[in-house]
Amino acid sequence: MADTPVLVVTALGDVTADLVLGELYGRGVPTVRLDPAADFPGTAAMSARIDSGVFTGEITTATRHLDLSSVRSVYWRRPTPFRNSQQVEAPEQRFVIEQSRHGYMGALHALPGALYVNHPARNREAENKVLQLATAARLGFTVPDTLITDVPADAAEFVAEHGTVIYKPVHRVHLTGEDGRNRTVWVRTVRTDEPDDSIALCPHVFQDCVPKIADVRLAMVGDQAFATRIDTDGDHLDWRQDQSLITCSPSPSPMPCAPLHGPSFIRSDSVSALLTSPWTRTADGGSWNATPTGNGRSSTRPPPAPSRARSPTSLRRATPHDPGNRSRAAPSARRATRRR
Repeated sequence: MADTPVLVVTALGDVTADLVLGELYGRGVPTVRLDPAADFPGTAAMSARIDSGVFTGEITTATRHLDLSSVRSVYWRRPTPFRNSQQVEAPEQRFVIEQSRHGYMGALHALPGALYVNHPARNREAENKVLQLATAARLGFTVPDTLITDVPADAAEFVAEHGTVIYKPVHRVHLTGEDGRNRTVWVRTVRTDEPDDSIALCPHVFQDCVPKIADVRLAMVGDQAFATRIDTDGDHLDWRQDQSLITCSPSPSPMPCAPLHGPSFIRSDSVSALLTSPWTRTADGGSWNATPTGNGRSSTRPPPAPSRARSPTSLRRATPHDPGNRSRAAPSARRATRRR
């Protein structure tokens, strides 16, 4: 087992994958890093076979030769997306793009006996915010009142009924502005006079605000739950917006998550959609509320009662975001208890 490789599928510049690769190297675990859209066919080649019902094959890169049947696990992070074939004029190019996407990815999705962290199909479920919310509600978790709508009147009515309401996009947002800077959409509160006709352009998520004392990020590894408490210095709705203001610390797994340890639940089709959801603890300390983000990696949660009005977020108001700004300056210890 010690000489069977781990395949890491991600783009160049993924600092999280770099840390994992460094740890694996330090433990003497062989690894192969691959970015299919960038590596094939220029610096990598693949042959996969199904002979007598057995899946085998190999991938050759500039520095590695990988036996597909020997891969022990796949760390599937953030590979470069394939080009959009609809944006290519030549039919031959469209053919190559589509065949490459389904051929290379199809083989990498089907490695026999490999442990995927996570399988791309499960990642897609984890990115489905509506599925996460519906799954959490079906399993009995407390879910804030939520509206997914493209009807302006329904949005206005929801905001009027619930008072303090937050807005979040249905799916993660990565935009490039005219200045070349990355932009995203942060969670925002919504004033009662703000829902307008632009809501009709696409679905939006509106959610009842849940007061909090901290955020909790829950990660599942096999049948083990690992919870991390995230304390923010100030009343920031979205802790990702300024990570120099957060403090992270280990936290006991919330009691409502006990069923996650059950083998029957772990095998369910909904496991990845739920396990990648973050959790918010209420101010009274008595319950945990499921507030899935739909991206499985970065969380956006209902904020504490805001001290000032903030405008709702929309794509036309996307704000600059530098994913490379990962400051980890820890606030003082008092910040962890300031809202208790």
